[in-house]
Amino acid sequence: MTAHLKPEQAQALSRRDDLRRRLRETGGRGRKLRGLVELLRPYRGRTALMFLALVVGTAASLAPAPLAKNAIDRGIVKGDLGALDVIVVLFVLSALVVWGTSYAQTYLTNWVGQRALQDLRLDIFRHLQEMPVGFYERRPAGVLISRMTNDVEALEAMVTDSVTTLFQAILTLLGSIVILLVFDVQLALLTFVIFPVMAVGSFAFRLASADAFRRTRETIGAITAYLQETLSGVRVLRSFAQEPRHEARFAELNADNRAANMKTVNLNAAYFPAVEFVSAVATVGILLYGGHQVLQGDVTVGVLVGFIAALNGFFDPISQLSQVYTTYQSGMAALDKIFALLDEQPDLVDAPGAHELPRPLRGEIEFDAVTFAYDTADGEKIALHDVTLHVPPGQTVALVGATGAGKSTLAKLAARFYDPTSGRVLVDGHDLRDVTMRSLRSQMGIVPQEGFLFSGTLRDNIAFGVADGDPVDDALLERACRAVGAWEFVGRLEHGLDTEIGERGVQLSAGQRQLVAFARALVADPRILVLDEATSNVDLHTETIIEHGLRRLLAGRTAIVIAHRLSTIRQAGRIVVLEGGRVVESGTHDELLGAQGAYWALYRDWAEQAAA
Repeated sequence: MTAHLKPEQAQALSRRDDLRRRLRETGGRGRKLRGLVELLRPYRGRTALMFLALVVGTAASLAPAPLAKNAIDRGIVKGDLGALDVIVVLFVLSALVVWGTSYAQTYLTNWVGQRALQDLRLDIFRHLQEMPVGFYERRPAGVLISRMTNDVEALEAMVTDSVTTLFQAILTLLGSIVILLVFDVQLALLTFVIFPVMAVGSFAFRLASADAFRRTRETIGAITAYLQETLSGVRVLRSFAQEPRHEARFAELNADNRAANMKTVNLNAAYFPAVEFVSAVATVGILLYGGHQVLQGDVTVGVLVGFIAALNGFFDPISQLSQVYTTYQSGMAALDKIFALLDEQPDLVDAPGAHELPRPLRGEIEFDAVTFAYDTADGEKIALHDVTLHVPPGQTVALVGATGAGKSTLAKLAARFYDPTSGRVLVDGHDLRDVTMRSLRSQMGIVPQEGFLFSGTLRDNIAFGVADGDPVDDALLERACRAVGAWEFVGRLEHGLDTEIGERGVQLSAGQRQLVAFARALVADPRILVLDEATSNVDLHTETIIEHGLRRLLAGRTAIVIAHRLSTIRQAGRIVVLEGGRVVESGTHDELLGAQGAYWALYRDWAEQAAA
């Protein structure tokens, strides 16, 4: 696959692989912060320049207080215009340095932050692509979407703003402390009295806000999940006129989110004004005490003015650190959710040393004493019991039985969407646990009950299964469409194969979507084909078209067909009847009817339903 990537794409892929490895190696205490550092590691050169600009800019921003002291004591009081001119020039230079370094710092911060988050999004997406089918059956799609969107957005605010503000505030605070001590030790010690008060308040705010911000991430995830589910099921929603009930449920989730956010608002409203009030009281105390010192002649006017100016560099960072903590908490809560997702390890992976299946496959399938159980909230649920079944190359096997008999589970095991709890599934004599999943599925076609189509053109969807996205000749696409009976409607479309079909193929009927799914399977030219009730959602006219197409599609291929339609079942070279996860009968259509067993009973019921 990498042979089709541009050099810069291959480099990005390599960086993501390295990032994934380092993120998974980080663990234990402080893992989130180390993980954040790992995100920035590939861009450490520009990160270092950003911090250099930050240090120089912070130093320049501290200059006004000492310059103001010297302007008064050495220039104004002594009437030295030359010294005053030099100080004014230094004021201007410091302002220019602050402007230049602020520009560089802002640019570099966002440059690094955006690329680091781009890598993270790609890592999350690739991780989701690697997760097995069972992972998605246990988790709402909306929650996973929220990880990629809402949580990464919250992390973006922290990476591109809070991190630099954090370091800048700390440097400014430390620099201001040094300046205050140099100006006057007594005044500085008086100022530092507020530290215990601020520390107690900050600690209380941190404890109270941690759970609040975590709750906001959970509630926004619930909203996204419910919204995704509602939009996906909008046709069912409208059909049963259940809009009021869904509106009421969404209102509940929205109210939960508002309540969670209001808790953070109330905490901020109580804490930040308190910080400002303490700062104001401290400034008043310095003015009173410092003014008295000036009148006594113990301190110069320049020292007092410079000290008051430096107080902004002392109190503002404390306030900034408190505000940064708000964004930091939100970002850390988001990062916690993201890492929890990345920590999910796929339980279905290629074994070490797994080999490629030969191309082309002969198509022999064997289920050797296969038992399978699903993990549910109530424990294991047995779906298949000791199933042994041999499918010769090129044979079409129809699986029939009541709902829950294990038909779809058997097909999923053949595609290795799951591994059997016990027993083996073999293709051409190879245990599927010992081969790569890509080499299996690249030679397997699956047509589900409802053919899923992607937004884009018909051409894109029909050619979807071609290896590595190689270009496909229009003549091949047309032949595939004609073979399965899809060209009848494709040829009538104004733009033919270039017709945009909308999200999930909404511009097409259910039958047309299924015909496109058959054409897609034929273009991929699989050696093994799995049809999971692929004709159950089509009308009789479309079913007739599909019947003719199926003969072309199944010719020379091994096929597992799950069906309830009599016409589809009759075409199978062999019929396997499942009951309660066990094979109870196996044979041809005529043989099973003659036995008058489980298949005969099913066939009689189907015939009566068809006649009705």
